[in-house]
Amino acid sequence: MNKLPTSGLPTRTKPSPGFSLIEVMFAVVILSVGLMALLAVFAQAVSATRFSREDQIAKQKAREAIEGVYAARNDTSIAFSDIQNVSNSGIFNDGFRPLYLPGPNGIVNTAQDTTTLDRMVLPGPDGKVGTGDDVTVPLVNFQRQILITSVTNADGSTNPDLRHITVTVRVTSPGRPLRDYVVRGFISRYP
Repeated sequence: MNKLPTSGLPTRTKPSPGFSLIEVMFAVVILSVGLMALLAVFAQAVSATRFSREDQIAKQKAREAIEGVYAARNDTSIAFSDIQNVSNSGIFNDGFRPLYLPGPNGIVNTAQDTTTLDRMVLPGPDGKVGTGDDVTVPLVNFQRQILITSVTNADGSTNPDLRHITVTVRVTSPGRPLRDYVVRGFISRYP
């Protein structure tokens, strides 16, 4: 094995180059773009959460309305002949209406509705509904329509004992297109 002769002089190592200003600037730009994308995703998630709550409320209010019609028929608080739109001599308002609380008859979208908007009661900071810190949200951006139509038999005649009910709840939100939530069903003369 040959050893190279070493002189008594100290050897100099090459200094490490480190980062240049341009490399630091590129790193900052890349990091900024990544953080902005993350912020946009977070904003989108917050928006989706808000809209999902509205969507859930709309679905629930549509189900409640159709169940109210069934319940009124079952407890005979209204006659089967009343289960029609006003334009067909029934009690249900035509077209979309704000979600008002039901009046004395307990059925929504009738002439007896109150002028008080329906609302959702959400739990407050303690996470429990029914305590003093609950949050009440009026349903100002919701509308409901109950459309009742005749059912046609196979021979083309109108079935006098069956009707088709379509409950549509419409939600309008800034920055999002109009959304309709529909529940359909049939109601017969017989409970």
